[in-house]
Amino acid sequence: MNEKTDAAADLSSTSRSEQQAPHFLRDVIFHGKFKLLKALTPEENTHSQHGLYFHDGERRVDYVLTYHLKKPGGARSSRQSVYLLTENAVARSLRRGHKNRDQHLRRHQAQKTRDSSSLPSTRVADVELGCEGETYNSHEDHKAFRRQEFEGKLRDMGLELEKDEDSKIPGVGFVKIHAPWNVLCREAEFMKLKIPTKKRYEVKQSRGFVEKISSLVSKVLDPLHPHVEDHQPKNIKHLSHTFSREKQHLFDLSDKDCFFDSKTRSSIVYEILKRIKCKAKYSMGITSLLGSGVYTAAYPLHDGDINEESAEPNDRKLLYEEWANYSVFYKYQPIGLVRKYFGEKIGLYFAWLGLYTQMLIPASLVGVIVFLYGCATVDDNIPSMEICHPRNNITMCPLCDRVCSYWKLSTACGTARASHLFDNPATVFFSIFMALWAAMFMEHWKRRQMRLNYEWDLTGFEDEEEALKDHPRAEYEFRVMQKSMSKDQKSQHKMEKLNCRDRLPAYMTNIVMMLLMIGVTFAIVFGVILYRISTKAALHMSSNPTTRNNVQLTVKTTAAIINLVVILILDEVYGAVARWLTVLEVPKTDKSFEERLIFKTFILKFFNAFTPIIYIAFFRGRLVGRPGSYLYVFESYRMEECAHGGCLMELCIQLSITMLGKQLIQNNLFEIGVPKLKKLIRYIRSKQGAFQEEERQKKLQRYETDHFLEPFAGLTPEYMEMMIQFGFVTLFVASFPLAPLFALLNNIIEIRLDAKKFVTELRRPVAARAKDIGIWYNILKGVAKVAVIINAFVISFTSDFIPRMVYQYMYSPDGTMHGFVNHTLSYFNVSHFQDGKETMDPLHLGYRVEICRYKDYREPPWSDTPYEISKEFWTVLAVRLAFVIVFQNVVMLMSDIVDWLIPDIPKDISLQIHKEKILLVDLFMKEEQGKIHILESRPSTGGKENCSRSNNNNSTVAHPRSGLHTNSTKSF
Repeated sequence: MNEKTDAAADLSSTSRSEQQAPHFLRDVIFHGKFKLLKALTPEENTHSQHGLYFHDGERRVDYVLTYHLKKPGGARSSRQSVYLLTENAVARSLRRGHKNRDQHLRRHQAQKTRDSSSLPSTRVADVELGCEGETYNSHEDHKAFRRQEFEGKLRDMGLELEKDEDSKIPGVGFVKIHAPWNVLCREAEFMKLKIPTKKRYEVKQSRGFVEKISSLVSKVLDPLHPHVEDHQPKNIKHLSHTFSREKQHLFDLSDKDCFFDSKTRSSIVYEILKRIKCKAKYSMGITSLLGSGVYTAAYPLHDGDINEESAEPNDRKLLYEEWANYSVFYKYQPIGLVRKYFGEKIGLYFAWLGLYTQMLIPASLVGVIVFLYGCATVDDNIPSMEICHPRNNITMCPLCDRVCSYWKLSTACGTARASHLFDNPATVFFSIFMALWAAMFMEHWKRRQMRLNYEWDLTGFEDEEEALKDHPRAEYEFRVMQKSMSKDQKSQHKMEKLNCRDRLPAYMTNIVMMLLMIGVTFAIVFGVILYRISTKAALHMSSNPTTRNNVQLTVKTTAAIINLVVILILDEVYGAVARWLTVLEVPKTDKSFEERLIFKTFILKFFNAFTPIIYIAFFRGRLVGRPGSYLYVFESYRMEECAHGGCLMELCIQLSITMLGKQLIQNNLFEIGVPKLKKLIRYIRSKQGAFQEEERQKKLQRYETDHFLEPFAGLTPEYMEMMIQFGFVTLFVASFPLAPLFALLNNIIEIRLDAKKFVTELRRPVAARAKDIGIWYNILKGVAKVAVIINAFVISFTSDFIPRMVYQYMYSPDGTMHGFVNHTLSYFNVSHFQDGKETMDPLHLGYRVEICRYKDYREPPWSDTPYEISKEFWTVLAVRLAFVIVFQNVVMLMSDIVDWLIPDIPKDISLQIHKEKILLVDLFMKEEQGKIHILESRPSTGGKENCSRSNNNNSTVAHPRSGLHTNSTKSF
């Protein structure tokens, strides 16, 4: 009530200025005051209360800028909003008026400035209006000046502004921006936005057998679709065309307020904010101003509240109920509504994530079947039966020097049986299946992406937007400006740009830092290796029998957990390092910056996540040596060996702990906890806790509520975690067939978690158009190709699949696996141990051991060439290499056949795109024929008059900075 009284008093106080104003301004000022007084009545507009509109309740807030505000003690009141409202009304009227009115306005502004400067009570004036402001320090004054200049440029571009420095958030000022109709039309034409026309056509559905089956399946799955009302029939589509002010008659302009939706309006304003350049130093668009602290935030507003009750729910509330809700986890996503609210780029991400999750269902089923096959055949596995047989009397050599003793092979029974669950013939089939699955997934996504491009009117988008994508970043222009200023005046007239010589220091820094970070990863893996070796030796010295019996399990599990913790920490470090290195390069465009950042981040995080796994899969147990001639690190640490069941079981443990840990801790816990924690910190910093009672009594405005939400940081973190997961699913799937199942369960939660984060925890992102998922598709394709190679090596070198096949078909006396364990073990004479390396407890088994066994293909000590590599080793190695080559070529050939058989563009979509082109040509031909008919029906004098009028209307003036053309005689 006090605000209304102050505002009304302020209106009455401006009556003197109104009387002094020219006569043509009085109606405008009176009209603005009438609107404002109407808004201040008890029946004021509901939308204005929630902050979605200007104070007049009519102009929608399309974008919000915030800045740090230092108030000397509450001298400012809500009269500022009143004044700005009147000024905006005057400005709109004058833009439509004649040139001579500009002169009257300038005289009116000069008189008002003189009046303001003569009154002490008006010392606290708005910085935006160019008057004297509060007493700031020099740094704050500089920021205020830059805001003043920037906002003046925004007004010059036709935007309307309204400030609120009396918000319920202490120390924060808000600038609300509204784009009027003429600005929206101008920018939509410049951005080449495709808008649905009045012309509609029927999308004919084919009536073949496959389509009938598809229709039947759709009816069965209808309960799984979200309850999102679609006002347009599915078989009817509007013909879309690039917006043009000269062809406005093609579009339905019956409701101009809803012609451009909130997503499009905010993206148009953002494009203007990005390209505005000021004369002030370093002022090169909103990005530069945010970086220098002139503004603290810039964001569009969410549509309404998810808790508000209304007859027709807003899009945000609908998304919350039908998408960002765990109770609808089994339903399809409303991708069309997601695209409508957040834009095509975010819509494509969730469409890709949904398809990826759907494709994980068959992969999970096959993986579970492979695992169950291992469980069902574990009792029939001859090698594990030989190891577990009670009559087995094989004595194995010590696993470490001095403190370790001889041990019986039968004690590895549990490990051997568990290894069979993941190391059986079915895993070879599963590896081939997953390679073909990856190819099918890529092809399916290309078809899905093309269908979305058609439905979202993105066909031909890339060609039309090439010029807009090349718009330089503010940081790049600043570096170019620095380069120009450092040269002579003569060379300043040339078009400067950054060349390789300018970027050479950044490139060298990138190379050195990338190698250093990868080296850090290797060093940490090496440190974990030393931990395993030393811990194993220490546990073997324990007097507790239980501890000694569980040494292997304890060391493997704790080492995997340490690796997980290190990976989680380094992920955050590498993300920051990658961004810093990309900033050093100063890429020219936003697209180039994003691609370089993604590439660096993926390389670092890929090495971080998979280096420990690659070590276990391909290096552990192969750089060991033999008894009597072991390989040592630092002359004291003996390189670790694999268990008798092979390293595949250890690889499975490491892979499962890393994958599940990253998904549960990093992807889910961090995504839930970190945004809430940051939101709490912002509340505390803004001292909002002291105003909790006031907040209960008086609801925050929408732009104030959104200020406390987490800023949108881009889709790179979301895509990155899915790329790493895709690597876990495909790269080492031969060792962990349950990986697709765990990925499926995670993604079911991830979709709803991300949805809830976007709808409730994040500020609304600026809608960005995109035709595809960009560089992420190339990363997926690369990971799928590498997965074929890695799985071939895992099957060939990590598992015992090849040694078993070689033994069965080349060395087995009866063609079975009986005797395989004994065949893979070599003999060693314990008297040949090096001095000081023999066990301290030679009688641990109750008798003196003379010969022990170890896993390797070597000649026995009694042969002519003792301990030399045997011919069986070379035979197995040759078969392994041959298998790798054959497996890679066959699987990649099959993937290429799948790629060739499945077309990228669905046939029906190709026909509809062709049909749209024909309809557009027919539409324009009819329009031209109509114009010719009208011209021919007019008398000859009318034709001359029309030509004269046309020539006058075609005179245009090019905007020197924005590159736009505006009509010199007509204001749009």
